[in-house]
Amino acid sequence: MPINIDSPIARRVVAIAFLFAIFGLTFWVLSPFLASLAWAGILAYVTWPLHQRLCRRLPGRDSLAALVMTLGVAATLLLPLLWVMLTVAGDVAVASMTFKQLATHGLPPLPAGVRAWPHGEWIAAQYQRVQADPAWVREQIAALGLVDIANLKAVVGGVGRNAAKFGLAVFALFFLYRHGVSVLAQVRGVATRWLGEPARGYIRAVGVTVRAVVFGIVLTALAQGILAGLGYWVAGLEAPALWGVITALVSLIPFVGPVVWIGLSLTLLANGETGAALGLFLWGALVVSWVDNLIRPLVISGPTRIPFLLVFLGVLGGLHAFGLIGLFLGPVLLAVSVAIWREWLGHAR
Repeated sequence: MPINIDSPIARRVVAIAFLFAIFGLTFWVLSPFLASLAWAGILAYVTWPLHQRLCRRLPGRDSLAALVMTLGVAATLLLPLLWVMLTVAGDVAVASMTFKQLATHGLPPLPAGVRAWPHGEWIAAQYQRVQADPAWVREQIAALGLVDIANLKAVVGGVGRNAAKFGLAVFALFFLYRHGVSVLAQVRGVATRWLGEPARGYIRAVGVTVRAVVFGIVLTALAQGILAGLGYWVAGLEAPALWGVITALVSLIPFVGPVVWIGLSLTLLANGETGAALGLFLWGALVVSWVDNLIRPLVISGPTRIPFLLVFLGVLGGLHAFGLIGLFLGPVLLAVSVAIWREWLGHAR
């Protein structure tokens, strides 16, 4: 039976296929830049009140206001982040040389003061057991991948790629400041037409969640960085401010912050500074780590009215699925899902 191409059904099928093809190809073209665009959107939304205040100070000069805000965000976020990324890359190279020396000459002797600790004899016995097996030590060092030149090049390449992504995000941020009101109005209009009035609630849930997650994660990381930097200064480490900044950036990811102060505690222990090592470890475990349990639930769960467990799972799952931008996309997706679920419950009642 021949198909009538002039029938309404055939025309609708062709139109839907055409739209899917166009939007699919558009998504494919933009896919390398979606993470940068998402970062730009998050930065624009969080700093939008400052942009509005600047626009009121510069009436009729929206482009200048957008340029000033973009340069301010770049100077505040991008330049320090690049500096820390380059510093970390240098520290990775230094750590590689240290691990090579350990693999060649073996572990250094344990400081004598360790035996005076509680259970110090047991710690010394375990250390001597590891020290007596250099082959196992070399295997563990090789598993870290820091003695492989290819892995070091991959680390440096990753730093360069992330720097380029953040640069593109700052570039897109200017246009969001300049045309953000129009873009948001168009998104709200299309969403309302396709989803109806509930779309306004979904957009509101996205906004509240982004703001709460950003401030919750950033405030927690800043508090941990400041407290950790204070501990580094008291312990006598060199460049405590630099290590505090690194701790703050690493603490954006849950459970990763302790890696910094534990590593520095082990460094002090290896250098024979037993008291400083023990004090820094206790400060990190009892003070720095507990900040995460105090600030993050209060700042995030309160405004979003979402159980903190869901937010926490959204952060970890988003990080696994989308990379660093998933810190914010994961909780946002869960917030929209919770909003839809509550709307369904309302209709059921």
